[in-house]
Amino acid sequence: MSSAKTAALFGGLPAILPIRRDLKFNLPADRISDWHYAGGPIFTAFLNTFSIVLPIGERFFIDSVRAYRDQITDPELKQAITAFIGQEAMHGREHEEYNNALFAVAPVAPKFERMVKGILDGVTKYLPKPFGLSATIALEHFTALLADSVLREPRLTTDVEPHYSALWKWHALEETEHKAVAFDTWTAVMGCGPGAYAIRAFGMTAATVIFWALVIPAFLEVLRTEGKLTDVKAWRKFYTFILGDVGLLRIQLRDYIDYYRPSFHPWDHDNREYLLQIDAFLAEQEKLVA
Repeated sequence: MSSAKTAALFGGLPAILPIRRDLKFNLPADRISDWHYAGGPIFTAFLNTFSIVLPIGERFFIDSVRAYRDQITDPELKQAITAFIGQEAMHGREHEEYNNALFAVAPVAPKFERMVKGILDGVTKYLPKPFGLSATIALEHFTALLADSVLREPRLTTDVEPHYSALWKWHALEETEHKAVAFDTWTAVMGCGPGAYAIRAFGMTAATVIFWALVIPAFLEVLRTEGKLTDVKAWRKFYTFILGDVGLLRIQLRDYIDYYRPSFHPWDHDNREYLLQIDAFLAEQEKLVA
């Protein structure tokens, strides 16, 4: 991030404009089941399961936001939408490589991907466009909260295979950078009235129920395939990293609930200071893949 961009961030610009970055991570496929050394194999499998849905989810986000781009008159938001689409496309590409390594060792993974794709295709085909955008801003809130945890808690990216650590940190930084773009698109085309709020709140409730109803069985099946379902020591580490001291999900519960506040905006959770890490991260990434 340039010094001018940094000054703009802290000078109170109404929007933070994302930047498309074309990075490659060269993930070692042979470490797919144990790359998070600190969190252990069950926490690794949890993040792997989350990764399965990312490429198809990000294509859904792109399509949902792009469907409204021609209705946007604000040039800054239009520019942000274009960058959002570029960032999500890059995320999808890198997570496809990631997922290919998982598909090779977990037969449930491609089946799970096809199931999720079918559901998202159904939303696009059978529901009115606002419901697709409502689902997008809900799931973007999910990813923004995960990103905040990754950037806030150093134990989530240390004692981790460096290529996988870099991919998750890059994804977290860019999810933070564009976390308000889909929401601002929603506000621009739907407004802030009671009807828009009702669809937005319904979208989050539906996304939460469906997401976890799909992810949890797939996660457990990945563990069964890897022979880790009864690994008590690994489950203890998993609890620490999800709900315990590290608390990937625990520390975000309040911000998750805040989404239901009628006046909510993603930048009410102002963590823009993490974006100051981007230049240093890019320099380290260049060394890692050299």
